[in-house]
Amino acid sequence: MTIKKRMRKPLWLRKKISFSAQKDMEQLLNNQSLHTICQEAKCPNISECFAKKQATFLILGNICTRKCTYCNVQTGRPEEVRKEEIQSVVNSVLALGLKYVVITSPARDDLEDGGAEQFYLVTKEIKKISPSVDVELLVPDFRGNIDSIKTVIKSGAVIIGHNIETVKRRYDIRKGGKYDRSLEVLKQLNLLGQEYNVQTKTGIMVGFGESEKEMIELFQDLLSVGCKLLSIGQYLPPSDKFEELIEYVSPETFDKYKKIAYDMGFSFVHSSPYTRSSFMAHEYLKGTSINSK
Repeated sequence: MTIKKRMRKPLWLRKKISFSAQKDMEQLLNNQSLHTICQEAKCPNISECFAKKQATFLILGNICTRKCTYCNVQTGRPEEVRKEEIQSVVNSVLALGLKYVVITSPARDDLEDGGAEQFYLVTKEIKKISPSVDVELLVPDFRGNIDSIKTVIKSGAVIIGHNIETVKRRYDIRKGGKYDRSLEVLKQLNLLGQEYNVQTKTGIMVGFGESEKEMIELFQDLLSVGCKLLSIGQYLPPSDKFEELIEYVSPETFDKYKKIAYDMGFSFVHSSPYTRSSFMAHEYLKGTSINSK
């Protein structure tokens, strides 16, 4: 991996972070011993979301078994699965009065099912306590385990996402991940999800030197497996120790990718420098047959 001095951010990427706006949310999360991907991944939208009492819950701990070169989540040996974590998420959903909940996890290759059961149990418990709440899951690839995919499909989630992250040529940044396997996961989520009215979603980062041709090929691959909900955002290295940033993609290019994606057949697309797969996640229901409650 090449380590290079970071380029100066353009004006459109100079979002201010308000730590004061985060305090109440951080206190609630600390009280429940919960993690969020917002904190672990250093999401640039954290102030905005936390001020609105929105967060993406990170279950199964905050330690990943993989070491992707773009990701700020810690790598190491994870702790044992905490069953009490399920109730903590439910408590937080109730305390925040959430109507739409996003839940994700680090990769847990140490677990036979990759953590699928915990996704299932926490979603079922949320729906049991508050049936009107819509739940979206953002899952790892489960190493392609079809039983794990079936488990999360049956959880009651309205959308299940798995982020493809980048074009095929740059899959070297996804340590332990495989482009074709991620496509197969999305394919199975779509096929199996039809019985349960579950929609399939994915996210892409740009800025790794990908070409427009490669992006279009990726769009074609996603549509071929039935994935029609898409987020496209700018890769921002957490520090100089992470994967090299090749380019700050202009807002005009994001708009172009959005138009191309819609013209090709995607149902709903968020595409902008600050787009993240969980940011404004409830809006993706507009592109599905599901009516948000």
